[in-house]
Amino acid sequence: MTVGLCVLLWANEGQQAALIDYEDTVLSYLPAHEGRVLHRARTAGADGEPLEIHLLEFESESAFDGYMNSEARLALSGDRDRAIARTEVFRVDLV
Repeated sequence: MTVGLCVLLWANEGQQAALIDYEDTVLSYLPAHEGRVLHRARTAGADGEPLEIHLLEFESESAFDGYMNSEARLALSGDRDRAIARTEVFRVDLV
């Protein structure tokens, strides 16, 4: 069974470019973990809006777990903490 996710990301003050760079990097790891970006959208990030919105799909729960726990992704946790103020992740059914 596939895993569908909607991910909302807010940047720390003045860190919009850093968030985008971080996401460019970690999203490139998805194929190695049987995942893919279905859509990636960006707002102005103003008035409480998330800067980025992602719709992602993984082939299985174990594929998603592998991505979340991958050494390459976790090695960038300092970059993530500097760039990202808040993340909300929703499990969704992709229709």
